[in-house]
Amino acid sequence: HVQLVESGGGSVQAGGTLRLSCAASRYTYSSYCMGWFRQAPGKEREGVAAIDSDGSTSYADSVKGRFTISEDVAKNTLYLQMNSLKPAGTAMYYCAARVGACIPIFEPATFGASWLVDDFRYWGQGTQVTVS
Repeated sequence: HVQLVESGGGSVQAGGTLRLSCAASRYTYSSYCMGWFRQAPGKEREGVAAIDSDGSTSYADSVKGRFTISEDVAKNTLYLQMNSLKPAGTAMYYCAARVGACIPIFEPATFGASWLVDDFRYWGQGTQVTVS
């Protein structure tokens, strides 16, 4: 069973930065996908970014160029560097993981990615990000 624990959320002004972390219990799978999702009050949970075990990344259109997903395999930690934050980014941010490769759905015009929530089996408790 994989446990995920997020940290790093907080309150920032628009244009500010935050770095989220997700500590994962040891993964024994050779192929996996880890991602960041967010959910604002009254809205559905949406994917923000994901990273495959081979290091390939994908991003939602809404965060491309501003957010960066990365991982430190030695520390079993996933990160989300968030720059130029906008008030629309106010949400609970969740770390998620699945066994096997990421399955992004790409928007043909922009190559922005989205992911199905149900594709991810493991979830953290979330960390709140508030942008004012």
